[in-house]
Amino acid sequence: MEKRRKVILITDGDEYARRAVEVVATEVGGSCMTFGNPSNHTGPEVINSIKKAKNDPVLVMVDDSGFIGEGAGETILRYIAAHEEVEILGVIAVASKSRREEWTRIDVSIDQDGELTPYGVDKYGVPEYEIGRLNGDTVYNLDELDLPLVVGIGDIGKMGKKDAYDKGAPITKIAVEYILERSGFYHGKAKKQHDPDI
Repeated sequence: MEKRRKVILITDGDEYARRAVEVVATEVGGSCMTFGNPSNHTGPEVINSIKKAKNDPVLVMVDDSGFIGEGAGETILRYIAAHEEVEILGVIAVASKSRREEWTRIDVSIDQDGELTPYGVDKYGVPEYEIGRLNGDTVYNLDELDLPLVVGIGDIGKMGKKDAYDKGAPITKIAVEYILERSGFYHGKAKKQHDPDI
């Protein structure tokens, strides 16, 4: 079997988020793939695209644009998470303005100042009141999937301009690098390629 591709799933897919994730993918030496807002591809199509990506990690963006329940984005998430040719390093669960409709458990969040917090955050990256819980619109089935790490974050590429792509999307970058560090992706050769201090 071919080498399993290393993937970080991201539950957002709008234009601001795409620009931010593309910047971060370049920074970490990876690839960015977005599948629309709402996502309009099948699971097999997404896997074929992942397999053709130039570099790992592959940052895969899916979105169901506010559909309540399991929409197209979550269907793709489920398919990827179960696929034998992909290794999920983690998920970045993106907050939205929807409340009490869809939520997921998270392991940690990155707030608008780039700090780790055990609380969920809102779309602006401001910590909320519940530990380990985030409200979003493409997170309906994350709790059902076998995922190693779920990191909550505000609205990618926005957060009151604190995560703007023209500033290097610093909050998103912290979330991606946190997953890479925790997953062990940076051990050995991969770390040497992207860390000028080694």
